[in-house]
Amino acid sequence: MFFRAIKEGLYKGPFFFREVSMIKKILFTVCAASLLTACATGKTTTATSDDKTPLVLKAASFSDLQGWEKDDMAGFMNAYNTSCKRILKKSPADKFSSNPEWGTYGDWQAACKEGAGINPNDTAGVKNFLQNNFKVVSATANGNPQGLFTGYYESTLNGSRTKHGPYQYPLLGRPTDLVMVELGDFRSELKGQRIAGRVIDGKLKPYESRADIEAGKLPAEQTWPIVWLDDKHDAFFVQVQGSGVVHLDDGGVMRVGYDGQNGHVYNAVGRELVKRGIYKKEEVSMEAIRTWLRQNPSEADELLNTNPSFVFFRETPDDGTGAGPQGGEGVKLTAKRSLAIDHGKLPYGFPVYVDLDYKDENGAPLQRLLMAQDTGGAIKGAVRGDFYWGGGETAEKMAGPMKARGKYYFLLPKSI
Repeated sequence: MFFRAIKEGLYKGPFFFREVSMIKKILFTVCAASLLTACATGKTTTATSDDKTPLVLKAASFSDLQGWEKDDMAGFMNAYNTSCKRILKKSPADKFSSNPEWGTYGDWQAACKEGAGINPNDTAGVKNFLQNNFKVVSATANGNPQGLFTGYYESTLNGSRTKHGPYQYPLLGRPTDLVMVELGDFRSELKGQRIAGRVIDGKLKPYESRADIEAGKLPAEQTWPIVWLDDKHDAFFVQVQGSGVVHLDDGGVMRVGYDGQNGHVYNAVGRELVKRGIYKKEEVSMEAIRTWLRQNPSEADELLNTNPSFVFFRETPDDGTGAGPQGGEGVKLTAKRSLAIDHGKLPYGFPVYVDLDYKDENGAPLQRLLMAQDTGGAIKGAVRGDFYWGGGETAEKMAGPMKARGKYYFLLPKSI
């Protein structure tokens, strides 16, 4: 998913300032603070050298896509048409991305209109449509096609709308005074970075850290629990994933999704366990972290608080279709057909073919066509992706240990 940020991640909520003087003050504050932190959907991360390595596209062809002939395209057109609904609402003259290599929305809309009439279950028909309308480019980090690909999923949780019995661990709603600022709106070189806080005396000030929030230092009138969970560690991990399905004690189901983040830098607790010599890097997985937390309850809170980032949630509607949570693009994700990308470098809503050193649940190589529909604070780099596995036990099993090397290709309209 945003697991999914920040998944996720990392989006939502336009803010309007009535006074030009306040905008100037906030701009000064966030530009200074951007040297220290970057915010994202569901998750955050500090800049690394990978963040600054430029994305370089190289001409390629469909014959370069290893495993292309074996991809049955199941579910792909669903993901494609979901993005197209957004794309078709745009003005054809608008730029698809700040990068001119992506053309205009008009360049993408012709294929969107044609795609609506394609039988999604006709594998040959889908591939003919793609080959007739798109060209293939290899995405590289300044010439290096290899990068890191991780996985995320939609958490399955147990909860209640009221605090009682085992339901003692809240998921908090977005605070009324939380301000999240897209730095790219002010400076192009900061595109894809965010900062968050609260405005005090006309200046943007840092928000409470995870430790502060867990200690009850966030004013009660600013936020409130949207649901109470029965597992403290679930309440932490759903913040990493960015969304979840809560099975309520009254028999109902509640979907929750990312709705903001406190602006503090995301620090992976798995990395902290490696730093302390508890695990080797290759031993770290979500299950390994859960096991350590269960076996070391007196130290668990201290470990979790080494990640000062804190995610807030909202209840999201369930349309009954079984569709996934909403991604950074603002559309529902499709299991095993949606990818989270570095939105600071890439736009949303285009096809991505991945060729990864990782096996799917059936033991087959993970080589398939996806749609770029989400993002996450930890998803930084020219060749970097987070594969959305869906929800349930199998998805969690596949996503948890996924740290694969691989490469990806982009499909761009031939008109560009």
